[in-house]
Amino acid sequence: MIVTVFRNRLNPGVQDEYGPMAKLMSELARGIPGYIAHKGFVAEDGERVTVVEFESGEAMRAWRIHPEHAQAKRRGIESFFSEYKYQICNVIRERSWLAKDRSEARSA
Repeated sequence: MIVTVFRNRLNPGVQDEYGPMAKLMSELARGIPGYIAHKGFVAEDGERVTVVEFESGEAMRAWRIHPEHAQAKRRGIESFFSEYKYQICNVIRERSWLAKDRSEARSA
């Protein structure tokens, strides 16, 4: 799995324009073969972080060169972001855990 961590800060006054573009990019990313998931967060200090997961480097590259995504990246640099940073990472180890529904466990 390949994970991209995209960190950025928006310029003042661009949220109304940025929001619809970000929504479109989310929809387009879901259509890339090998896409797994993505989720975004905004910190109290205004930093925005998006974590994107793809099955492989090839899938991630397909997203990187997608024409509409490439155009959005250029627009982000030219208009939306006061700063940004991204890191592309290989997953070395993964572990997950999900608690059972406690009411189900008691009645069983």
